[in-house]
Amino acid sequence: MKILCIGHSSWDITVPADVYPVENTKYRFNEKYSCGGGPAGNAAYLLGKWGIDTVIASNVGSDDFGAKIKKEFQSVGVNTEYLETSYDKDTSLSFILINKNTGSRTVFNVATEHPALKKFSYDFTPDIIFTDGHDYAATQNAISKFPNALTVIDAGRVTPELLELCKYIKYIVCSKGFAETVSGLKIDYNNPQTLVNIYNKLQNKYPNANIVVTLEERGALYQNNNEIKIMPGLKVQAVDTTGAGDIFHGAFTYALSQNFDMEKIITIANITAGLS
Repeated sequence: MKILCIGHSSWDITVPADVYPVENTKYRFNEKYSCGGGPAGNAAYLLGKWGIDTVIASNVGSDDFGAKIKKEFQSVGVNTEYLETSYDKDTSLSFILINKNTGSRTVFNVATEHPALKKFSYDFTPDIIFTDGHDYAATQNAISKFPNALTVIDAGRVTPELLELCKYIKYIVCSKGFAETVSGLKIDYNNPQTLVNIYNKLQNKYPNANIVVTLEERGALYQNNNEIKIMPGLKVQAVDTTGAGDIFHGAFTYALSQNFDMEKIITIANITAGLS
């Protein structure tokens, strides 16, 4: 089983804070931690760590951050042959502020643009293609080149390119914000019919896809045996929610590669995201 992950990689610098900063004020923080990030990057790292034959197709700069990202991938066995180096653009950086009281995070992504991949030929045939939609051309090329591969998309934002890609994807795993924007409806947890209405609208728009909507701490909305369900999320005391959605997608893709049924796939993804 070989998985090709296409999309965004970044270097994340995280600072926990007791309070959210006030504008035009100086603060001193005594702790930070940093590591690779990005939707496709996080998913690929998890898959590699869990022993899956994984290839990352992404772009980093010719700087120390890019070298660190590559080294992290290689430390868990991810194939970096298609991790391209840009010599005119820096590695994408994300500065993340963690509210130590709630575990919520505020992300500042710093990148003038995300360079497109240049290599469109692969010396292998993937069984699964995972994409975060950041590189439309590379994703569309891979989908066309490998029509028998299962396809998974992390639909976390609404762009014309991502909406177009969803037409060709087998498993659309989208955020609550994506679901509400595309459907034009709002979720009201006190009115379960709103969840059904949103899910049906998405299914009507993408009739050939299996759709999962991540609901943050509330779990995931999905369909199994013609029943629309919510599987509750893992109950945890949140310390840092950064990347939990990315980890859900990576675990989802892992479980899919093991030929698990949808109930087990969502269970594994929920638990993994909660632990992350």
